[in-house]
Amino acid sequence: MADSHPTPLLVPPTEQQPATARQQARMAAAVAEIAVSADLHPGVIIIANLLVDRVEYMSERGLRELRTTLPALQALGPGYWEKYFNPADSADLLPKVYAMIQSSDPWAVVSIFQQVRIAPDGGYVWHLSATRVLLRDEDTGQPLLLVTTSLPVDPLHHVTHKVSRLLEENNFLRQHAPRFGQLTRREREVLRLLALGHSAPEIAAELFISVQTAETHRRNVRQKLGATSAFELSEYARAFDLI
Repeated sequence: MADSHPTPLLVPPTEQQPATARQQARMAAAVAEIAVSADLHPGVIIIANLLVDRVEYMSERGLRELRTTLPALQALGPGYWEKYFNPADSADLLPKVYAMIQSSDPWAVVSIFQQVRIAPDGGYVWHLSATRVLLRDEDTGQPLLLVTTSLPVDPLHHVTHKVSRLLEENNFLRQHAPRFGQLTRREREVLRLLALGHSAPEIAAELFISVQTAETHRRNVRQKLGATSAFELSEYARAFDLI
């Protein structure tokens, strides 16, 4: 997948602020409590500091997988998200994180399949991650820390292939929604039948229209979508739940 999308920040620069002495003490205590047993967990534990948008803590397994150190991660600040994660995943995740932060449910959790750049060749490895608010300010309720547990997904597992396909379809949907939106209701019906391999006479019979009208609809569908092959038409039909 392309990395052309800018990675959004957890905290906009205009909202970043230094922690008060009280907040610093509470955050340090919360991190220390997690760190005591973090390396006993099967996944990687990451704690994000929302005041300055950086990694505050990562368990040893995670540091080894990224081949880095905690000071190096902290020095990256928000650049951490861009360096190690697929921007398309971040674009999906962050709105959900914002909604969770605003939720009154103290047990609210956001989970996501995401790609982490830790492969030896610089490629991505699929992880299943779950995130929740770890600590809020006692007075204002402002979120201070997020905690995430991240587990690598076996690349040979069937789930990995399914998630890859679903993510590709989701990206296709976002990129091509304007084109698809140009189709009329009848043209969408024709697109579905085209994706199923129907000929113009078969489409005409199915929709109770003339063959000439079916041909016209088929030509309009291809022009509006910019599709030149049956495969491209089927991509649209799958992404937009027509088949």
